[in-house]
Order: sequence, then C-alpha cells, then structure tokens
Amino acid sequence: MNYSMQDDATLIRLIAQAQTNALGELYDRYNRVVFSVALAIIGDRATAGEITLDVFVHVWQRAGTYRAEQARVSTWLTAITRHHAIDVLRRQNSRSEAHSVSWDEIALPAGPAARELEERVELSLKYQRVRAAVAQLPAEQQQALALAYFKGYTHHQIAEALKQPLGTIKTRIRLAMQKLRKMLPEE
Repeated sequence: MNYSMQDDATLIRLIAQAQTNALGELYDRYNRVVFSVALAIIGDRATAGEITLDVFVHVWQRAGTYRAEQARVSTWLTAITRHHAIDVLRRQNSRSEAHSVSWDEIALPAGPAARELEERVELSLKYQRVRAAVAQLPAEQQQALALAYFKGYTHHQIAEALKQPLGTIKTRIRLAMQKLRKMLPEE
C-alpha cells in the first residue's frame, strides 16, 4: 500500500490497526508542525524534540480515539502537542521571569510538512487572520491570552503575575475568546 497517497484520517485508521508505515507517513507529514508548537511553548529544542516523539507515541497508542467529525488530524495533533508541552512546562516549573509576551514574538508553526503549496498558503492565511483578530483585542486581554495559551499559566498564576484579581483575569480571557469566536467564526 502506498501510504503517501492516503489522507490523514485514513492514516489514523491504519495506525489504529497497528500499521507502523502509516505512523511513519503521518510523522513525515507533521513532525515539523508538532516540533514547532512544542518549541513555541517550551523554548528548548531538546525538550521540544522529546515532546514531538511523545506525541507520536501517544498517537500510536490512542489512534482509535480520534474522531474525524470533531477535528482535522492536524488540529488533533496540535492540541495533543499543546497540552503535553504545557504539562512538561509545569512539571519543569521553568517559566521565565518576564510576564510580558508580545504576539509578534510568538513563533507559530511554519506550516505542515504537507507536500502541497495550497495547504501551506491556507495555514499561513489562517495565522494572519488569527493574529489580526488578536491585534484588535484590548492589550490586557491579549496579555492574559498569551500567558494562558503560550506560557501555560493557570488563571491563578496570571492573576499573581499581573497583580490583578482572579475574577478580572477570568473575565478578560472569557471576553477575549468570545470576541475571537465572533471575529473568526470559520476557525
């Protein structure tokens, strides 16, 4: 079977049937995306590499839990990566002392390892739409979102770092997410 001709969802079904070549193909397609997401959160190349391997081990073990109707494979992999990287970050307790994050400095994935230019262009446009939407948020909402989603801070940690009441932080994040949902309904 030519695995490179299979779509992502088919590869996941084949992985669930313990076909190692399907996992190899999925790894070839998405290892750079997974690594980039992990690196953006962790900031350490060696740890990001370990997280990348852990994510694909997780995929091997849990491919049967993937539901195509809930998310695309790339979205599923990114979510697994983000959650795992934040767990690692929390375990290491290796947060930087600076509590300020610039959305322009956040390294988003450079694009999937996909072979088609259309997918790369689509992903790039999506990142541009998200960045443009985030730029429209008030600065305090941007800061709270960045600390939560890219630094892995809990609401309590954000409140402490920004010296704001917990309720204020929760409200900022909730309002920011509501605004983003309205601005980016297709995302």
